[in-house]
Amino acid sequence: MTIDEIRQEIDRLDSELLRIFNERASLALKIGEIKKGLDLPVYDPAREKRIFTRMSAENSGPLDDQAIVRLFERVVDESRRLERIKTAGDH
Repeated sequence: MTIDEIRQEIDRLDSELLRIFNERASLALKIGEIKKGLDLPVYDPAREKRIFTRMSAENSGPLDDQAIVRLFERVVDESRRLERIKTAGDH
């Protein structure tokens, strides 16, 4: 493969990641609405720990587990932030 072909594949994957991130965020918003109705907190540290543990266990590299956890921490943080913004605006 040439550099340009590899970059095209990276661009394709980036577009797919964008779609997946937004789909995940939409699902997190649905969970936020349910939590609000049940008067549950947005932050669920046990759930987040399970996500990080599962992603590390499923990781086959080349990214190391710490990198995977950092990436998912950011994804989860942004989902939680979005939940807070959206549920706060629904009062």
